[in-house]
Amino acid sequence: MSKQQFLAFDFGAESGRAILGTLLDREKLELKEIHRFPTGQLRIGKHYYWNIFRLYEEMIIALKKCVGEEDVIPQSIAVNTWGVDFGLIGKDGSLLRIPYAYRDPMTETSMTAFLEKMTRFEIYEKTGIALHKFNTIYQLYAMKMNDDPVLEMADKLLFIPDLFNYLLSGEIKSEFTFATTSQLFNPQTMEWDSELFNAIGVSKELMQEVVRPGTVLGELNQTISRDIDVEGIKVISVTSHDTAAAIASIPATGDDWAYISSGTWSLMGVENKTAIIDQRSLMFNFSNEGGIDGTFRFLKNIMGLWILQQCRVSWEKKDGKLEYSEIVKLAEMAEPFEGLIDPDYPGFYNPLDMPAAIETYCRQTGQITPKGIGPISRTILEGLALKYKLVLDQLELVTGKNINVIHIIGGGSQNELLCQFTANATGKKIVAGPAEATGLGNLLVQAKGLGYLEDLQHVRRIVRNSFELKEYFPKDEENWKNAYEKFQDIAKQS
Repeated sequence: MSKQQFLAFDFGAESGRAILGTLLDREKLELKEIHRFPTGQLRIGKHYYWNIFRLYEEMIIALKKCVGEEDVIPQSIAVNTWGVDFGLIGKDGSLLRIPYAYRDPMTETSMTAFLEKMTRFEIYEKTGIALHKFNTIYQLYAMKMNDDPVLEMADKLLFIPDLFNYLLSGEIKSEFTFATTSQLFNPQTMEWDSELFNAIGVSKELMQEVVRPGTVLGELNQTISRDIDVEGIKVISVTSHDTAAAIASIPATGDDWAYISSGTWSLMGVENKTAIIDQRSLMFNFSNEGGIDGTFRFLKNIMGLWILQQCRVSWEKKDGKLEYSEIVKLAEMAEPFEGLIDPDYPGFYNPLDMPAAIETYCRQTGQITPKGIGPISRTILEGLALKYKLVLDQLELVTGKNINVIHIIGGGSQNELLCQFTANATGKKIVAGPAEATGLGNLLVQAKGLGYLEDLQHVRRIVRNSFELKEYFPKDEENWKNAYEKFQDIAKQS
């Protein structure tokens, strides 16, 4: 039996992990999580940052565990993270400041200000990316508006996974799937867009050559190699945007499916061979983000389980440790449709008290106000499922596709109540899993980059061979249909 081993670093907004993947006979993949650590935003004064050096230290710890405790020298390592954020490198090659986090308040006014320079459609026509205030373009413009001295000193811009690759290997490149999320990259010319940089007022020379997922950048630098007493570990630039990694691992066949990558954010969409850029896709705020093998992820960002995560933070301050399994049980016992929320309401983006924000929303929209862990949690999960139905309708309208199956991947695929609610709301068959979709996609793209896998179909066949999937079918459709009609009215209000 042939065996190849790779190490994936999968960074999320709440936690990061190092996952060891073992490819068996090029047809099955086994996973083992060898290190997990918190990520989280670091608040200093009025700004939110990512403590990139602490996260880098966790990667070194994981490498040492892999070599020392697991007795495995991986053939390669690779990184995937959340989107849009970046660090700035000086002329001496040093990181000038730890990166801002995308929820930093500096972008509150920058998108509106930038729209005085270019219209929404001009920006969308160039990039195919939905306009969100956290996009890289508006972070850069906020720094320019604020006369940020670090921006003036910068020689190179590196997105978060590219920055980790630089720290690991010394190589400076940008990866395609991540570059497309920035709203600075033109998917039609396949270049950084000069007009956008001119409008921001910064040089396009900040940006790096864009490479395809699966590109071998080089080897682990000598300092780290000596520290862990190994040589020759390759550093690969994979599908470094976490959603791109997750979508690569969808165990789908045919073309009548959509996906929901369910985690802190919910990313719902379809896989296309070309970008869809027109007035209707702009109106519905869909993005065309890069994928594996030159595909595009035509998708919409939905606020996702962030709302439940932040409720949990508030509840734990009062009641102590609270497991998600307990929260879901309480939600299942609560009354259905007590209050309906639109997960994308701006007041849920980063409030100081999420349960209070939900209560306020329901009060302002003339609904019963849910009280307590169970009712509030059920309100969140029902709101997500109903939003998925709304986005599904938009997807079918814009793409002309008849979608019969929805694949839910990522951590949210383990939430059985949310999966069942999604089946009920959409009227579609749900296939849930794999849960470790981002790390899995990372590992399989490494294997493909090293020549062990042939193509995307081979990648997805391995997922089907390796992981148990769970199916859900619609129930109680009439009540969910009525709730959807009410949801649409409430969403319009907010």
